[in-house]
Amino acid sequence: MIKIKINGKNIPTHSGKTIFEAATDAGIYIPNLCYHPDLAPIGACRLCIVEIKGVRGLPTSCTTEAQEGMVIKTNTPEIQDLRKKVLWLILSEHPKDIEASSQLKKVAEWIGVEEELPGYEPQTKGLPITSEEPLFIRDLDRCILCGRCVRICQDMREIGAIGLAGRGMDTIVGTGIDKQIKDSGCKFCRACVEVCPTGALRDKTEFEEENKKAELLPCKNACPAGIDVSRYVRLVAEGRFQDSLEVIRETVPFPHVLGCVCTHPCEEKCFRDDVNEPIAIRALKKFVAEQDTGRWREKIEIASDTGKRVAIVGSGPAGLTAAWFLCKAGHAVTVFEAMSEAGGMMRSAIPRYRLPADILDKEIGDIANIGVMIEVNKKIESTDELFDQGFDAIFYGLGAPHGMKMGIPGENDPRVLDGISVLEAINFGREIDLGKKVAVVGGGNVAIDVARSALRMGAETVTMLYRRGRSEMPAAPEEIEEALEEGVVIDFLTTPVKVLAEANKLVLESLRMELGEPDESGRRRPVPIEGSEFAVEANSLVMAIGQSPDVPEGLNIATNRRGRIEVDSETLVASRKGVFAGGDVVTGPDSIIAAIQAGRVAADSIDKYLGGAGRIDQRFVPEEDVEVSFGREEGFADRERVKIPVRSAKERIHDFSQAEESFNEEVAKKEASRCLRCQARLKISAAPLPPEKK
Repeated sequence: MIKIKINGKNIPTHSGKTIFEAATDAGIYIPNLCYHPDLAPIGACRLCIVEIKGVRGLPTSCTTEAQEGMVIKTNTPEIQDLRKKVLWLILSEHPKDIEASSQLKKVAEWIGVEEELPGYEPQTKGLPITSEEPLFIRDLDRCILCGRCVRICQDMREIGAIGLAGRGMDTIVGTGIDKQIKDSGCKFCRACVEVCPTGALRDKTEFEEENKKAELLPCKNACPAGIDVSRYVRLVAEGRFQDSLEVIRETVPFPHVLGCVCTHPCEEKCFRDDVNEPIAIRALKKFVAEQDTGRWREKIEIASDTGKRVAIVGSGPAGLTAAWFLCKAGHAVTVFEAMSEAGGMMRSAIPRYRLPADILDKEIGDIANIGVMIEVNKKIESTDELFDQGFDAIFYGLGAPHGMKMGIPGENDPRVLDGISVLEAINFGREIDLGKKVAVVGGGNVAIDVARSALRMGAETVTMLYRRGRSEMPAAPEEIEEALEEGVVIDFLTTPVKVLAEANKLVLESLRMELGEPDESGRRRPVPIEGSEFAVEANSLVMAIGQSPDVPEGLNIATNRRGRIEVDSETLVASRKGVFAGGDVVTGPDSIIAAIQAGRVAADSIDKYLGGAGRIDQRFVPEEDVEVSFGREEGFADRERVKIPVRSAKERIHDFSQAEESFNEEVAKKEASRCLRCQARLKISAAPLPPEKK
């Protein structure tokens, strides 16, 4: 340690530190624009000048090493005057509207700007704003040539996508002669944006500082359960497949199920999609689940018995997730399932070609193996009876198991079925005859599942009637594409209005539709076209237009007009003390990952209700420093998404074997390495800013 004096205050500091660093450590602000704590100082902006006793001139504090006994002043009248002159020179070529949230704006307000030449207007270089490229905007009229962006790209990331081009007054930050940013080796890590002090480089998506982490990691933020997507994808790229699987298992007990059937909202928000195509995140999850060695079982921490008992009603993803975490918290958990096998809608409503039974069985078995009791063929119709049996808390995860119909004339014919009932009958091996010509109404995943299953059950033609266009279909795009490959016909902008029953067929009187103004869902409302009537013939009609819950009156808990259980949205507390509910019975039909998150929230709330701390997650893989050096890779921006392998349509329509195949190790690593590694931006240090005005 050495001692120096700054502005009359004795400051201890480490040998080798600069005056700027010593002052910053001591809470003494020195203005700066080119300095950054992650980069070697260059003293280019001259705003950090200081006075050192016995030293001629005003050296830059960021490049001057602190020496024992130095006496330093940071804010004399002479220094203040020179800083104002330097700042005036910087702003003389800068747009008048300084970016409000920029470091430049804050520094200018702290230093204060004097009018050096009365009446002078800033003379910008008139450089164009580049906004058509991915992820960030380049507004070089705002560039002050501090060099931060160039240095962090070259020195920290070791990419070198940008540099200083031109000479003298014509110098700019560029990518080379006529090169677009994506052709310059850029990996879109946006470290350059992070360190830019002026807004010359700025994100296309605006966000407040408090929302920064969520906005910069949209994959994790888009996941309802908050799985650390960027972390497990990085581990796949490194070939650490078991670690990747265990990162997923830190948050959810169904990694393999999700790998097969998750609706992957993470991919929809993936920044890589703005460059070319999103990372195949779901398929990577499936891959690592298939590589599982079971090592995580040795790491499971189960708390001591709390003496508390919890009843979980419904063995779907919400109920089983809640059971998993509550059992780990030390509570005795019993799951009650009305059907003959556990799994809820995962078991009854998802075709086996998408989710094989053995995968579901294995992950439910993992839940049972830590001590969760699962009772099947056990329909619960009374809350009071559960409390009378000694349960201290109850979670209702009843799902939305009943299919809905349209309310059109003729739909009570026995050949008019609902999608959920059809899928359940197929999955449980019950006899069902759909006939050779099947019509399906709807455009969601259930409708697609019914249509594809009907082909596998022997239907010769399957026609889907959907009242909107393909772009409005809520079904997963890959499921739509695979259905079309298999021969499903989708009749868009069509809706049946009446069912006419004949001896050997149904005649569906239908109308053509056109799209009008958006409705409450944000999609354009379908409007009937007058005089567009036509008929569709089928042996059976399956309506897959929605689902509703079934809440027995004996539960004696509040429901809304749709028959869904009413709960506090934050805690999932229902209307009775000790009763909680979540998943489709609360929200209506939603995804498995959303139901899993409901189970997580319920477990947290129930544990707190029973006297616990509510800390349900367990870290299986220790956090590690994120590698900040990326290295250069020509053509990185154009690397295409790996195609997920699927059995040929000709082969797969004849059975219920899993349609989608899996990545191999090489392909998985290749796909994961397309990731932009957005989390690395969060590891960049913040530049010192002026203190807030009191």
